[in-house]
Amino acid sequence: MESSTYLLEVENLWKVFVEKDSTLHMEDYLSGSGDVNGQVVAVRDVSFKLKQGEVYVIMGLSGSGKSTLIRCLLRLIEPDYGQIRVKGQDVTAMGLKELTEFRRTQLAMVFQHYGLLPHRTVLENVSFGLKLQGVKRKVREKRALQALEKVGLLKWTHHYPEHLSGGMQQRVGIARALVQDADLLLLDEPFSGLDPLIRREMQDELLRLQAELKKTMVFVTHDLNEALRLGDRMAVMKQGIFVQEGTPRDIVMNPADEYVKRFVQNEKQVSLLTETAEAKSKISNVTPLISGKKGKIAAGSGR
Repeated sequence: MESSTYLLEVENLWKVFVEKDSTLHMEDYLSGSGDVNGQVVAVRDVSFKLKQGEVYVIMGLSGSGKSTLIRCLLRLIEPDYGQIRVKGQDVTAMGLKELTEFRRTQLAMVFQHYGLLPHRTVLENVSFGLKLQGVKRKVREKRALQALEKVGLLKWTHHYPEHLSGGMQQRVGIARALVQDADLLLLDEPFSGLDPLIRREMQDELLRLQAELKKTMVFVTHDLNEALRLGDRMAVMKQGIFVQEGTPRDIVMNPADEYVKRFVQNEKQVSLLTETAEAKSKISNVTPLISGKKGKIAAGSGR
């Protein structure tokens, strides 16, 4: 059975936003009759598949539909048509109870704006999802500490989010995703709010974690350099459509159209491909960038 080959399968996915006084008739879109006034097609007939351990980057400008798409995978936004399967399970057919359990156990999401609870400590933030699942306190704290150790924040467990830099807060967000031990991680522009140096460090950290944990990731970004550094495969999105899909090298060397060409016309991207390949071959030997000692991090960095 083909579905056993892939961890994630997305087929013919559509999302159309409709004004209050408008009615959605998907058959008009599926038949190719054309778009309807007062309706915005955010995701248009998108299909892709991921194998276990792949990092798949979706890249596009603001408004291209990439964040809507990743939210559809989690059904935070309900797709209007198409199918999503994770490890053979049809996510689009799940009822609320089954979907809630699926979200808690099968996948995890890292958001752009961290989404940390301000009145809970770092440890409490990371373990909160396990608490909702009914995991006993000692067990959830042990798992949370293990996740925090992986991102280099073991010494910050009793601090509150306001005491952390932007980069450190995003590390907490990643630890919160890791503690779920989900096979599939969804990351929606998680580093876009960070300054360039911290952003680069977070990319290195994600590569190190990927080398260690072999998680399957869908990573959304508008930044080509980030896409090239992180992605095993990538898709370029425009107005809800995948205009090109392939390896970073394929897309840089053979852009499908003028839209893609504008992203990759800088010749420096070619040398970046070589740098990225070398970085990925060495990244498993990189240690966490935060040692856990207060003196190693400037509290304001990344803000």
